[in-house]
Amino acid sequence: LPSPIPWFLTQPVTPDLLVSPSSQDGDLGSEGPEDRGNWTGRLDFLLSCIGYCVGLGNVWRFPYRAYTNGGGAFLVPYFIMLAICGIPIFFMELSLGQFSSLGPLAVWKISPLFKGVGMGTILIVSLVAIYYNMIIAYVLFYLFASLTSDLPWQHCGNWWNTDLCLDHHVIRAGNNTLPVNISNTVSPSEEYWSRYVLHIQGSSGIGDPGRIRWNLCLCLLLSWTIVYLCILKGVKSSGKVVYFTATFPYLILVMLLIRGVTLEGAWKGIQFYLTPQFDHLLSSKVWIEAALQIFYSLGVGFGGLLTFASYNTFHQNIYRDTFIVTLGNAITSILAGFAIFSVLGYMSQELGVPVNQVAKAGPGLAFVVYPQAMTMLPLSPFWSFLFFFMLLTLGLDSQFAFMETIVTAVTDEFPYYLRPKKASFSAVICIALFLMGLILTTEGGMYWLVLLDDYSAGFGLMVVVITTCLVVTRVYGMKRFCRDIHMMLGFKPGPYFRACWMVLSPATMMALLVYNIVKYQPSEYGNYRFPTWAEVLGILMGVLSCLMIPMGMVVAVLQEEGTLWERVQQASRPAMDWGPSLEENRTGLYVASLAGSQSPKPLMVHMRKYGGITSYENTAIEVDREMEEEDEEESM
Repeated sequence: LPSPIPWFLTQPVTPDLLVSPSSQDGDLGSEGPEDRGNWTGRLDFLLSCIGYCVGLGNVWRFPYRAYTNGGGAFLVPYFIMLAICGIPIFFMELSLGQFSSLGPLAVWKISPLFKGVGMGTILIVSLVAIYYNMIIAYVLFYLFASLTSDLPWQHCGNWWNTDLCLDHHVIRAGNNTLPVNISNTVSPSEEYWSRYVLHIQGSSGIGDPGRIRWNLCLCLLLSWTIVYLCILKGVKSSGKVVYFTATFPYLILVMLLIRGVTLEGAWKGIQFYLTPQFDHLLSSKVWIEAALQIFYSLGVGFGGLLTFASYNTFHQNIYRDTFIVTLGNAITSILAGFAIFSVLGYMSQELGVPVNQVAKAGPGLAFVVYPQAMTMLPLSPFWSFLFFFMLLTLGLDSQFAFMETIVTAVTDEFPYYLRPKKASFSAVICIALFLMGLILTTEGGMYWLVLLDDYSAGFGLMVVVITTCLVVTRVYGMKRFCRDIHMMLGFKPGPYFRACWMVLSPATMMALLVYNIVKYQPSEYGNYRFPTWAEVLGILMGVLSCLMIPMGMVVAVLQEEGTLWERVQQASRPAMDWGPSLEENRTGLYVASLAGSQSPKPLMVHMRKYGGITSYENTAIEVDREMEEEDEEESM
C-alpha cells in the first residue's frame, strides 16, 4: 500500500525564495505570544488556577452536599470522581491551552469543524459572569454593613422586621424556663436578607421585578469596577492581584476554623458533618452529587483553565500543577466544612434545635445562617467582616478568570484589531455585562439570579466538556495528542490518563447528563415556584450553548470546497497553523507549517540561538525519530 500523505504536505507551501529575508523576524512575528503577553512571575499561573478553582462553592456548597449525602462517607465517591473526571479533564484543558497558546475560541484550530464548542463556552461564561458578580455585590453589601458596633441583623424591632421575627437572645433566656416554639418564627438575619437587602416583598415573582435597589446597584457597580481594574492589563495585572486574593482566604479560613472549634457545641456540628453513613453509597444520587461537585468546583469546561495555561511558557510543568491545584481544592473544601459546621454546632446548641434545622446551602448559608451565628459571638462585627472579606477574595479571582476567558477568546480571534486595544475592549465587556446584570439588582432580582444559576451552566456545560473530550481523543487522535504532550513536557501521559480520556471521563459525564435530564426539577426559591415561561427561558439558555456546536459546523463546512463528505473531512483536520506558537518549539509534524516559516528544522534555529541541546531538544529529536519509525511501519 502506498503511504498516506501527511495532511500538512497537501497544503500549498510558499517556496523559501519567495519569502523576503526581512519578514523572518519582521512583522510576521509581531502578533506572536510576545504581544499576547505571558505570566510575569513563577507563581502567577499556579495561584491564578488555585484562586479560580477555590471559590464560593467550596464554602457554601461542599459542606452541605457532604452532610446530605452520607457525611464522611461522601469523601469516597468525591475522591473517586476527582480521579475519574476531575484530574484528567483538568490536565487535558491545561495541555490544550499551553500547547497552542490560544484562547478557548482560537484553540479550535485543532479541528475547525467544532469551533462552535468554543462559542458555546463563551456564551456559558458570559451568563455565569453576570450573576456571579451579583453575588460579589451582595458580599460587598454585607461587608459594609459589618462596619458597625452592632450588626444590623442582630435584633428584631427594625422597620423591615415583622411580627414573626424572634431574637435568639429571647430564646437563650427562654431556655432556662420554658422551651420556646420557634417553628413559626423567623430569625432577624433572615428578615434582614429577604426584606431589607433584597426587599423581595416588593416583587410578586419573576415577571414583576419591581424597582431597582440603588444600594445593590452601587455595590454591583463597585464589584465590576474592582474586576475591571484587576484585569486591566490582562494576566500581567490579574497575575499579581491573585498573590493576595488566592492566599488571603486561607488565612481567614484558618482563623474562622480555630474560632469555630473552640466554641461550645462545635463538636456536635462536626460530628454531624463527618459521621459516615455508608448505606448512602449504594444510592446513585450520591455518586452523581460527588461528580457534580468536582465538575463545578474545578471549573472545567468554562475555558478559564485553558485561558490561563495559554499564557504559560511552552515547557511549564502543568502535570505537577494539575495535582497541586486539584488536591488543594479538595482539601480546602473539607477544611471549609469544619469551619462552617463547627459554628453551626455552636448555633444549634445556643438555639436548642438539631443541627439539621440550622444547616443550609448556597446563599442561605452565606447571607442568613452564618451571619446569624456571628451575632452570637463576642466581637461579632469583627468576625462578620472577616467572613465576608474571605467570601469577597474567594469570589473575585474566579470572576477574574471568567472575564479573562471572554476577553482572551475574542482578542485571539481578532488579534490585529483588538490586542492593541485590550484595555478598552475589557471596559466595553465589563460595562455590557454590568448593564445586563441590572435586572438582578431589582426587588425580584433574586428570582432571576436563581434562574441563571440553575440553567446557565447546567447541561450545556456538560455537552461542551463531553464534546471536547471526544474531539481530542477521537477526531484529533489520542496518539497525536499524547505526542503533543510529549513534545511539551518530555514524557507521554500514562495509561491512567489515556483510559480516563478515552472511556471513563466521557462515560461519567454522559451519565451525569442523562441523570440531570431524567431527574429534572423545576426551579424554586423558598416557597415560590417559577412560571412555565421562566422554565422555558432557562432551558433555552442551556440549549442555546449546545446549538452553537451544529451552527459552528455548518459555518466550517461552508468555508471548505468539494463534496459534503470532503468538506467535513477537511474541516475536521487541524488548521495549517495549528501547533506551538513559537517557531523554535515546532518540531515533527509542525515543522515549517507556520506562514513565512524559513527554517526546515526549528530545532536548529533553537540551537543557533541558544547553543547546545537541552533536554527538550532531546525530546524533540525523539519525537521526530518516533514519527519516522511510525511512517515506515505504515508504509510496509
